[in-house]
Amino acid sequence: MNAPATAQLPVVVIGAGPVGLAAAAHLVERGLEPLVLEAGPSAGTAVRGWAHVRLFSPWAEVTDPAAEKLLAPTGWVRPDGATYPTGGDWAEQYLQPLADVLGDRIRYGATVTGVARAGRDRIVDADRDEQPFTVHIELVGGREERITARAVIDASGTWSLPGPMGADGLPALGEKAAADRISYRVPDLRDPAVRARYAGKRTAVVGSGASAFTALAHLAELAGEERGTHAAWVLRRGIGANTFGGGEADQLPARGALGLRAKAAVEDGHASAVTGFRTRAVEEDGDRLVLVADDGRRLDPVDEVIVLTGFRPDLSFLSEVRLGLDERLQAPVALAPLIDPNIHSCGTVYPHGVNELAHPEQDLYLVGMKSYGRAPTFLALTGYEQVRSVAAALAGDREAAERVELTLPETGVCGGAGLYDAPDTASEGGEGGGCCGAPATLHIGVGIPTATSGGC
Repeated sequence: MNAPATAQLPVVVIGAGPVGLAAAAHLVERGLEPLVLEAGPSAGTAVRGWAHVRLFSPWAEVTDPAAEKLLAPTGWVRPDGATYPTGGDWAEQYLQPLADVLGDRIRYGATVTGVARAGRDRIVDADRDEQPFTVHIELVGGREERITARAVIDASGTWSLPGPMGADGLPALGEKAAADRISYRVPDLRDPAVRARYAGKRTAVVGSGASAFTALAHLAELAGEERGTHAAWVLRRGIGANTFGGGEADQLPARGALGLRAKAAVEDGHASAVTGFRTRAVEEDGDRLVLVADDGRRLDPVDEVIVLTGFRPDLSFLSEVRLGLDERLQAPVALAPLIDPNIHSCGTVYPHGVNELAHPEQDLYLVGMKSYGRAPTFLALTGYEQVRSVAAALAGDREAAERVELTLPETGVCGGAGLYDAPDTASEGGEGGGCCGAPATLHIGVGIPTATSGGC
């Protein structure tokens, strides 16, 4: 915990998404003062970006206990725990009411541009841990401020940095030039303008996680209503027994149902799978696009491309603090082996807390989806347990911080992005998206508004 000189300063929480707001609730419960900085205009801004998507997890698994206690005096009642909210439901019925209770502890329109130690860049050792943090923000209109904090909890998620189309992790040649015909989000086909963009068109869907399943299911539904609508599903690997997830055996039933809908899209002819295709370039063919693979193969021309290859953490504003990150996953070093998608599914991730989230920079924590770096196996419950542990540690209750107990739904169908050219096996899953690779602050994934689904 920080030295007495900084004890009266707030704990800055970056992001007013599900995990950021839960962090604030746990801090309040511990008698610590949070200051939540949210770049958007309301709570759950990123979640609202996929308001049309239904979660994999029911209400009982997407609300935090400390948050519920904070909400109780207002008369708030959690919706039926067995039902599955959409992103819009989650934001309107839980996140915004929670934010309203927190009141002026949240500042909207505040984009964090830098975090550092007061008077210390990342090189300086002298008295480093005794100095408060300085958090630089940019407000709407361009005005800048600097906030002093006793600790920083970064719950900013990964929504702002979707993965590119290129199979080497970089944008494919020509990808940026074709940006007007490429989307990195699951389309909301209820929107007439979005529907018109894909109706009667041939669309390439790049990715093999839950987000891609959702897009395929949406487009298949559209194909049943609009002639000429077709999806070319671009996979970096072959199709195997677990390409479509666990189906009826999945312990997240809504996710299993989503995989079955994607499978039906292919079997019914609304989507065609292109396997072992590692995209190298995007070329223009009149007003259409042609994807070119590393091996020289060329996809038949498409009108639109939907790239759903996972998300990445934005580490740019943390350049002056000392992070201990795994070189592959960009997750905390102690956490990375526990969440490696080549090994673990959502439910086989060992429960973890403050010890696994620690960095060389004392009292700085990356939590929620951001703590998972590029790993796609995140669950809402995991994030809530993380911030409970962190809040306990910041309050000086080490025993509670290290008493991490959490039971997650177990499934063997999530997995890694290690084998792209061979069909997946039981231990493998999506590329970049994995089992839970989807939008959302938890981005606990994506689903289909018409058939309870969503992320992990």
